[in-house]
Amino acid sequence: MTTFLYQGHGSFRLVTDQGTVVYIDPFAGEGYDLPADLVLVSHEHGDHNQVGLVQLKPDGRVLRAADFLRGGSYGSVQQNDVLVQSCAAYNKNHPKSSCVGFVLSAGGKKLYLACDTSETEEMKTLADEHLDYAFLPIDGIYNMDAKEAAHCAKIIGAKQNVPVHMKPGELFSQQMAESFDADNRLIVKPGQTICW
Repeated sequence: MTTFLYQGHGSFRLVTDQGTVVYIDPFAGEGYDLPADLVLVSHEHGDHNQVGLVQLKPDGRVLRAADFLRGGSYGSVQQNDVLVQSCAAYNKNHPKSSCVGFVLSAGGKKLYLACDTSETEEMKTLADEHLDYAFLPIDGIYNMDAKEAAHCAKIIGAKQNVPVHMKPGELFSQQMAESFDADNRLIVKPGQTICW
């Protein structure tokens, strides 16, 4: 079984049925007890890059936005049974040249982690990915708000759309999550796990 733990804010942990452990944007919540094969950092804001929370396996590694942004293209990496494809993430608070999102393929599912972004031109191509889950920020301060995120969900066309990255300084807001009026909305609270 593959598990995807929402730790809160914009932090996640993926554990595959083969035991590969991947953290995405470590910062918030619980669940940093498993040593990592891979830590992904979408950008260098302090609420996304607390890699010191994570212990690496002997051959574990940390990959940052700069590792994926090479020569104007978005790179990918295979880590055991997990494929990571980076993608565009940007807005007035997050320069395109130093921020990325991720599409993770693991256990037969595809997950889009928008990370910190607003609507991007590149989201139109994500519909071709046949995504199972899209995790979209909705804070409306540093990123798009819930209404824009719901519009993006329509463009992306994932089977399930999950609101994340809500009130600054809080792991989660039920009220804000419910304001995300997207088709196939799935509200996941910190500490909850999606399994497949």
